[in-house]
Amino acid sequence: MGLLRTYLERLQAIHSTGEAVPETSYYGQLEGLLNGVGKTLSPVVTCVLTTKNRGAGLPDGGLFTAREAVAEAGDSALLARAPERGVVEVKGVSQDVVRIARSTQVQRYLARYGKVLVCTYRDFLVIRLDADGKAQNGERFTLAPGEDSFWALHPKDTENARGAEFVAYLQRALQGDAPLSDPADLAWFLAAYARTGLSRVEDAGDMKTLATLRSALEEALGLRFEGKDGDHFFRSALVQTLFYGVFAAWAFWSEQQPAQTTERFKWRQAQWTLSVPMVRVLFQQLATPASLPVGLDEVLDWTDDVLARVDRNLFFQRFEAAEAVQYFYEPFLQAYDPELRRELGVW
Repeated sequence: MGLLRTYLERLQAIHSTGEAVPETSYYGQLEGLLNGVGKTLSPVVTCVLTTKNRGAGLPDGGLFTAREAVAEAGDSALLARAPERGVVEVKGVSQDVVRIARSTQVQRYLARYGKVLVCTYRDFLVIRLDADGKAQNGERFTLAPGEDSFWALHPKDTENARGAEFVAYLQRALQGDAPLSDPADLAWFLAAYARTGLSRVEDAGDMKTLATLRSALEEALGLRFEGKDGDHFFRSALVQTLFYGVFAAWAFWSEQQPAQTTERFKWRQAQWTLSVPMVRVLFQQLATPASLPVGLDEVLDWTDDVLARVDRNLFFQRFEAAEAVQYFYEPFLQAYDPELRRELGVW
């Protein structure tokens, strides 16, 4: 049974008793979910939630990479050291996760711990500090838009439709802000974002602005996207091109930066540093407010954030910046869309 299905079934069982309180009655199920996801990571991430009287200075839980004595330590673990992967703040299902994230309490936790996973059981939002020490909303995953719709979810159907996407989101949330230095690790993150982007493009349906892009991509690749499968391959190739362009532009931009620069790469400027004419032209047409499918700008902002986590010195010690794309692109495309990889190859 999948983690999401188990989580929903157990929450609903508690809710159906009519005796649950909005927040703490469901702690055990949330802790089980996060630890189930944490076991899939290396190093393993362990979540500790406590129903004890925490006082005003402690969050609801912490995310630890070391397991020794953590499960037994409870509150003392949070007092003894900062959880390596941040802390968790939990509120009831009826609460607004964005409003919680703006609260004085969460801002205080953020200042101390650097990252907070805010959760209302149906809605999850990562908050972190940016380079200037200001709160920044990260990735968000919403299982249901409201309390009633959340309790009405069918666990098995929801697992089938969104289980893998949900677990992948939590894996990223629990990974924290550890620096990235391996191309395969960066490819994993960007492929996950690309899949989310593809889902948003497909949800947008037929868009007139995509017709021009479709013709341009067909001409560039020397093929035609026909039929139902053709529609999928077109959208998949389109998103692939967008992420290829962002990564290639970042690699070039990185090569031009001083070693200790505090500047951040911005995807909106990528078209100015792309060297592959086909990709540059497509990127110029796609990455504009009029052409960008709804929601893709948010996903690309996440991409900016994960690229900012790369330890560029270590990353580019393995190869020259000009070679970065070939080391990155194969694992990216394999993780993003293996079928597209077989059909179109790497270009």
